[in-house]
Amino acid sequence: MRDNLTKKDIIKSIYMQIGFPKKVIEEIINDLMDLIIDGIKKDKKLKITNFGTFILREKKSRIGRNPKTKEERIVKERKVVLFKPSKDFKKFVNINHESK
Repeated sequence: MRDNLTKKDIIKSIYMQIGFPKKVIEEIINDLMDLIIDGIKKDKKLKITNFGTFILREKKSRIGRNPKTKEERIVKERKVVLFKPSKDFKKFVNINHESK
C-alpha cells in the first residue's frame, strides 16, 4: 500500500470514473485546493462537513534541541495547520475495527 496520494493519482482516479478530460479535472482539483487554503488563511478555520476541520494555529518561538548532538537552537515562530476529523470520518475509518 502506498503512503502518499498525489494530485496526479486523484486526477487519474476521477478520469477513470467519470471520463472528464484530465485538464478539466486538474483545474477543478486546483480550484478546490485554492478554496481550502484561502479559507484557512482568511478565517483560520475551515470545516468540511462529514470530513473534518482544518485549524490554523500560530506557534511561538521556542528553544529546540537536536536529539543526536544535544545542541540547542531557537525554533522560529510559525503557523501550523491542524486537522480534526469529524465523527463521521472517525466512524468510517474505524468500521473494520468494530467487526473484530
